[in-house]
Amino acid sequence: MLDLTKERQRMVKDQIAARGVRNPAVLEAMRNVPREAFLPDELAEFAYRDTPLPIEAGQTISQPYIVALMIESVEPRAGDRALEIGTGSGYAAAVLSKVVSEVYTVERHEQLAKLATSRLHGLGYSNVEVLHGDGTLGWQEHAPFRQTAFTRGVPGNSAIASRSGSLGAPHRKNHLLSLSATKVEDQAVRPVSDEVTWVVRLSCSPTQRVL
Repeated sequence: MLDLTKERQRMVKDQIAARGVRNPAVLEAMRNVPREAFLPDELAEFAYRDTPLPIEAGQTISQPYIVALMIESVEPRAGDRALEIGTGSGYAAAVLSKVVSEVYTVERHEQLAKLATSRLHGLGYSNVEVLHGDGTLGWQEHAPFRQTAFTRGVPGNSAIASRSGSLGAPHRKNHLLSLSATKVEDQAVRPVSDEVTWVVRLSCSPTQRVL
């Protein structure tokens, strides 16, 4: 495998920290997770370009900045259990797993679910579990979760909410929407590609749970 350590460090400095991501644990996770390991072999050399890239099943791996922004937005902490809807390559789950204690991730494409499972376990991410499914009801067996991250859209009939935590989900192109009981903020984000990007952060009451 290519040694892209220097490129990865440069990516975090120039593409992520420079755009305002500040969570030290997220930045450290981005420095340590090899994006190239989650790409088809022929695309590994392009792993740290500031852009999404194609993966299997006609899908894409998100721009690194967007992965970092999404994870920071759900306010992850050591000891937390997190749910991800839309595993894709497994890269975002790997990054999230470096920040929280447990990650449960659901992928609707069987091919991607199998590949992500193989990659994650092969690389030693033992605190990540992958489920093949549509994600509409989350992963009830392991609920509740403190964070929920949606890589793509929220299913229309989704019954997912976070307990005392954060929900990251599609909003509108290139905007971060932060909601709490007293305040709503809509902040533009700055991906450099044409990738459609949304993030929603929702602060929920202690009585709510992720299904």
